[in-house]
Amino acid sequence: MPDVVRQRFAEAAREEGPDLATLCLLVGAEAALRGKGAAQDVSALERVVDQGQAELDRLAGLLPYERGRAPAAWASALRRLLGEELGFRGAAPDYQRLASSLLPEVLRRRRGLPILLSVVWTEVARRAGAPVYGVALPGHFVVGFGDPRGHHVLADPFAGGAQLGEAELSVMVAGATGGAPLSAASFQPAGALETVLRVLNNIRAWAARRPEQTGVRLWAVELSLLLPHHPGRLRFERAQLLVERGEFARGAREMEGYADVVAAMEPNAAENIRRAARAARARLN
Repeated sequence: MPDVVRQRFAEAAREEGPDLATLCLLVGAEAALRGKGAAQDVSALERVVDQGQAELDRLAGLLPYERGRAPAAWASALRRLLGEELGFRGAAPDYQRLASSLLPEVLRRRRGLPILLSVVWTEVARRAGAPVYGVALPGHFVVGFGDPRGHHVLADPFAGGAQLGEAELSVMVAGATGGAPLSAASFQPAGALETVLRVLNNIRAWAARRPEQTGVRLWAVELSLLLPHHPGRLRFERAQLLVERGEFARGAREMEGYADVVAAMEPNAAENIRRAARAARARLN
């Protein structure tokens, strides 16, 4: 049976205006269907996506209408609805759960990582007509309302939607930047593909800390490779994971292919990769 999640994900990532909610829901579908060993048929996939989109639509319908909201008013309205009334927020233990990186689970549990909670905020606000965008700060993800190059406010969905001033922002990112000042580029809107790659990076990092979760790490890498723009070294990571999972010949072939790609610019690195490929093939004997 064809891998319908991968096919749908690749198609969604290459649309002219990729839909962030769809991409994140497809990541959730990949986790759910593979984790349960469920057949990857179209109906199971569409059920995950349709239920998630319907829930985002429902949440947007709960936002009270108000003509001409200013950015701060939009931020306050989302904080009251999502953060206070519905309890969407995060806490330290959420970093230890794979579910915190999966949009269907975040919608169900109302708990998640900053980036997934920001996806909920932006998708609900966008449906309600707000000028909203995600902001990929170093080490944290927040939401902006208004004009990113003009009047705007930032809110932190992980903290229930609290608005952020300069002091809060400085403290928030100090650990990630070593206290270096943030440039204006740090506050620009994050695109859908950039955001979903960061979601998948979080999943890879979660699985990398758990040797028994190589399967999760592998599908996160493979989805990342379907994005139009991705770090080339993910190909080598995928090959290494295949070897770890006992697919020595396949992993060796992929290492050799990657070595051919990098050989012109990094001959020493290419030779090291070929050496790793030979070691993988030796494990077949």
